[in-house]
Amino acid sequence: MNTGRLLAIVIAVVTVALIVVGTLWPIQTAIAMASSGTNLLSPSSSPQQAVETLANEIGRQAWEKAYSSLGNRGEFTELEFVHDLTGTYPSLRTYATLDSFDQRPLHASADEAQVQLKLRWSTVVGTFLDTRTLRVVRTGDRWGVFWPIVRDPRVPPQVVAVNYLRWDVIYRGPEDDWGSQDVEAPHVRIVDMHPVDRSAGVVVMGELLNEDVVPAFVTVKATLLAKNGSALATEDSFDKISHILLPKQVTPFLIAFHNVALSEVDSVHMEPSSSLIAASADPVIEIEDQHLSPAPGASLSGKLVNQSGQVVNVAHVLGTFYDKNGQLVWVADQYIDRVLLPQTPVSFAVSLPADIASKVSSERAIATTYSSGRLQ
Repeated sequence: MNTGRLLAIVIAVVTVALIVVGTLWPIQTAIAMASSGTNLLSPSSSPQQAVETLANEIGRQAWEKAYSSLGNRGEFTELEFVHDLTGTYPSLRTYATLDSFDQRPLHASADEAQVQLKLRWSTVVGTFLDTRTLRVVRTGDRWGVFWPIVRDPRVPPQVVAVNYLRWDVIYRGPEDDWGSQDVEAPHVRIVDMHPVDRSAGVVVMGELLNEDVVPAFVTVKATLLAKNGSALATEDSFDKISHILLPKQVTPFLIAFHNVALSEVDSVHMEPSSSLIAASADPVIEIEDQHLSPAPGASLSGKLVNQSGQVVNVAHVLGTFYDKNGQLVWVADQYIDRVLLPQTPVSFAVSLPADIASKVSSERAIATTYSSGRLQ
């Protein structure tokens, strides 16, 4: 019993001694943490530090801390701030994570600065860039960021009349006495295909037609063959294609092969495949104000207008580009990071390589969509 009481006294004395030593002579790591820009208890000593701290909080999804640090938080609620960054309705923004960020000072004075913040968000279909120009104001010894809030537009209550084609599929059930009979797969055909040598490897691009009277879920696989007949590589179109084709619709496709030179390729074996799928022609997405901008910064821009009464959670724009002879020269795409609300235009800009842009004489754009539900 005396031994246990003595041990308890020794532990208590050592603990008190360590607390005193840590208070009077803190280690360098603790000093660095206390003085670093990530310490939210210390005021931001510069506009750049204020922006960096905010970006780090956004990356950690520390919404309460990020919102409370804003200099203009009285202009909007914390929920509106979160919706600006993650979306009011489910979209690519909702499931994105902050991959990295950059900031660039634009203007500075003793009490006010302007900083450009570029947020690079990572999603399952690639990255998208969100660029904000931030006003940073000094109050005492602290710099506060004024966030330029972007609110989703409000759709007024209304009735949207729809008149569209729809295809349902009835498959053979386990008790049906049909033998091996079932609905056959739609007939699809590659109407254009050719490989192109690019700096990163070989690109196989073309167009696929659903020549049937029923909708099809399509994909394209390509195999590069060497001169001796062996397979160099096999890839499929993945997301550089519109997978759901209504009757007589055409989709572009692009398949990239990295670390392969066109000089090694003797031929390309193409495998289009299709399966029957239930589909409808709704929602209808109209593409307005198409404009092809030349290099530098070549792009196909325009606006998507959702003509239906649904909320389109994810929209995918595919651009097909042709030369003056009508020959396909490139396929490019862009996923829209915000939802498409009914009757509400959303801008898009599909980028083009500079060397391709000079060859383009005409273009065609299509939009594919995914909707998780209807607007209530």
